[in-house]
Amino acid sequence: MDIVLIILGFAFSIFGILGCLLPVIPGPLLSYIGLLLLHFAPKYEFTPRFLIIFAIITVVVTVLDNFMPAWGAKKFGGSKRAVWGSIIGLGLGMLVFPPWGLIIGPFLGAVVGELSTGKKSSEAFKSGFSTFVGFLGGVVIKLAASGVMLWYFIKMAFFS
Repeated sequence: MDIVLIILGFAFSIFGILGCLLPVIPGPLLSYIGLLLLHFAPKYEFTPRFLIIFAIITVVVTVLDNFMPAWGAKKFGGSKRAVWGSIIGLGLGMLVFPPWGLIIGPFLGAVVGELSTGKKSSEAFKSGFSTFVGFLGGVVIKLAASGVMLWYFIKMAFFS
């Protein structure tokens, strides 16, 4: 049973990393589930404190990720269309031009979103860039949290 839990937990951890880049997959949550699966293998138990801390980190990172693009847009005068354009641009960028579409798509989507509100191109680029920076910040914090969870998973499962 331990082997099954390790394999499933590792799969969840890897999908957690992928989920940090793909907007429809909850990356940190999947990474946390991977830790929980390993925890249920009797040989690899984490402390309750460890699990609570990473549960809190998972919730905080998920909430921050949802607000950072909007914060970036509002901070520099962007609109809701810039935020939605960034999200749509990410999806299209991943499909049309992977892996660079992950970077270019959100920026172009935010700019198009701003242009659709009637803003000048210079204003659209400024708020598009700020929305993109907010989006990128969310991706970075998700990757950091999921990466740390993957590191603990590997350390516990394969080196303890």
